[in-house]
Amino acid sequence: MSKINKKKLMKNLPSYIRFAIQLCFFLVLPSAFTGAFSGVKYIFTSLGEGTVLEATSFVTVLITLCVFTVVFGRFFCGFACAFGSLGDWVYAIGQFVQKKLKKRLPAIPVRVRKALDWVKYVVLVLIAGLCFLGVYGDLSGSSPWDVFSMFTALSFHLDGYAVGIVLLALILVGMVFQERFFCRFICPMGAVFSLLPMLPLFSLFRSRENCIRGCNACGNKCPADLSLPDDGGEAVASRCFQCQKCTGICPKSNVHTGIKIIRGNEWWWMLVRGVILLACCKLLAGM
Repeated sequence: MSKINKKKLMKNLPSYIRFAIQLCFFLVLPSAFTGAFSGVKYIFTSLGEGTVLEATSFVTVLITLCVFTVVFGRFFCGFACAFGSLGDWVYAIGQFVQKKLKKRLPAIPVRVRKALDWVKYVVLVLIAGLCFLGVYGDLSGSSPWDVFSMFTALSFHLDGYAVGIVLLALILVGMVFQERFFCRFICPMGAVFSLLPMLPLFSLFRSRENCIRGCNACGNKCPADLSLPDDGGEAVASRCFQCQKCTGICPKSNVHTGIKIIRGNEWWWMLVRGVILLACCKLLAGM
């Protein structure tokens, strides 16, 4: 292997590792998202009925993912959520097709994107309210993530899911226009995760004093339109999808975690978090 090819391989290695982890979770644990959100729905349904909360499998999955997210940030969103991975792949295919056709679809303006950030909280509150009132079950055919879960389980008995199918199709269209469309604007679990307090140990920061003057490559590449905080600043981990794009694009390698010796996109660090999360999920599945 030539030095040029080896250098290119090492540069792209984090992207390859991330794709491999995403594919692994997509194939092995495609229902992790729906399982965790079923825990949220169960909690609000029980509160509405006035029944005692039990440590069901759904609640256990929810708690596990929340604890993992508090410690490691939204690694689940960026690497393990089947819906998030689907969004990455649909967006990438859309970008490839546009490049080949030499045509660009109109982008959603930043101001509109900022406003749409609040929609996921509205979705969460609406679903929580319907569960509390005990009527969510009557509307199950309108859930796009239930339809997606059935697809990943290779179950195509979709009678009564017309609304859910239409909503899923609209979400897929949105994924073509905007990177992480579902995760950023609609995902109710994303709303839950963004409300969690996250430790700064593995949140991303940048050493601004070493930045090239006028450079904002990390912010321009971020699908959440985040501006990384300076060292010692307030972390933005609750809104960060852990896609690692800001880390990979920085020309000066200034982006790092709260532990400076870890940049955040090292192949071994991705694998460590992936193995820990997979082990936790598999342990829960065997209980």
